Amino acid sequence: MKILLIQPSGAIHRFRVGNFPKSLRYAPLTLTTLAALVPSELNIEVEICDEGVQLVNFSSEPDLVAMTIITGTAKRGYAIADYFRKRKIPVVIGGVHATLCPDEAQKHADCVVAGFGEISWPQLLRDFKNGKMRERYTDLKAPPIAKLPWPRRELLRKEGYITTSTTWATRGCLNECDFCSIPATWGNNFYKRPVEDVVSEIASLPGKEFVLVDPSPMEDPDHAKILFKEIGKLKKKWFGLSTTKIGKDPELLKIVGESGCQGLLIGFESVNQMSIGSIGKDHNSVDFYLDLVKRMHDHGMGVQACFVFGLDDDKPDIFKRTVDFCDTAHVDLPRFSTYTPFPNTGAYRKLDEQKRIISYDWALYDVEHIVVKPLQMTVKQLEDGLLWAWNHAYRLASLAKRLLGSRTSIGYALSFNLGYRYYASRLNEMNNKVLFDDVNEGIPQI
Repeated sequence: MKILLIQPSGAIHRFRVGNFPKSLRYAPLTLTTLAALVPSELNIEVEICDEGVQLVNFSSEPDLVAMTIITGTAKRGYAIADYFRKRKIPVVIGGVHATLCPDEAQKHADCVVAGFGEISWPQLLRDFKNGKMRERYTDLKAPPIAKLPWPRRELLRKEGYITTSTTWATRGCLNECDFCSIPATWGNNFYKRPVEDVVSEIASLPGKEFVLVDPSPMEDPDHAKILFKEIGKLKKKWFGLSTTKIGKDPELLKIVGESGCQGLLIGFESVNQMSIGSIGKDHNSVDFYLDLVKRMHDHGMGVQACFVFGLDDDKPDIFKRTVDFCDTAHVDLPRFSTYTPFPNTGAYRKLDEQKRIISYDWALYDVEHIVVKPLQMTVKQLEDGLLWAWNHAYRLASLAKRLLGSRTSIGYALSFNLGYRYYASRLNEMNNKVLFDDVNEGIPQI
């Protein structure tokens, strides 16, 4: 028996199509984790395909196709699923979008997995082997997360990533940002993997660097301090994510810096405090940003600051104000997106009720395309401002000013900045028509 696991990709991030370079791409965990959860007694051969680094083998003849989708890849995933189903190959769809919109996903699948997969996925495979696979498996209660099998990284196309050494320590988030799909999918829950499990896996990873993919691993500061003290003993360098809360605990900030952390992605969201208040991110304070960046630099950590444009209090000056802040604060790696109402989020309910969502086409939900009518500017001003910010922030003069002022590792930061400079230079090519036309790209007609 053979399973083909697929992670579809939207146009921007797809292999040979998009503008997302290898220097910014690290290996995803979902496919390799699903492969590791396949019960050994079933004697199943597993093949994985991440569309970010390889083409789907549409001539493949698996017994079962399973894919994980997010909102921005849903239409592409459905098109792939429809193709295999026309060939009489059963398809399973899971992931965040399938959890948020299971009835929609069911139209394109023989089976939908909603919620966590650690228990439902192995059970599904046993049922399939016995000819009894159900149409829906739902498990919204977190399974035990101790002693889970390690992802099967040997199945990855390693040459496609800057690193395959990715792992996780926590799940979920306690915050309620209105545009975020995490609380919409999992609720306001926070799950902690045993520290010894995390450290043991990190020690086994090849190389001297790794990526911690948790969206907010600092939610329990006491636990985080224990975790990162233990990670520091491994003498490896790592990159990860956090919220601005890390700056509210000087001891935690110091421990994370000493643990080998080279940089953190942090959602600053806006340099306009009124805009931040409108999305429920009350723990963010614009007045605190400059100090936070400086103290992170003092501890040897770079800052990837993420900003969202098109919030309700944003006016046309927001683009220049944001880029000026990045230059002044010496932000190592700025990243820009647009206000995107993912299904079942607070943003979706609010904007849908206000009739401000201008497109429900999931192909545009990659956070770089405009799907919401802003209040304080036109759609065209938002679209032009987003492109201006990307290209202005990654001018060579701006890039040099930021990096020379940050005093962190120039080697890492320069590589990432050049990657985003390339990304920014081609972003205007990825217009709405390209995304619409791309949904069926490469899929054979039957």
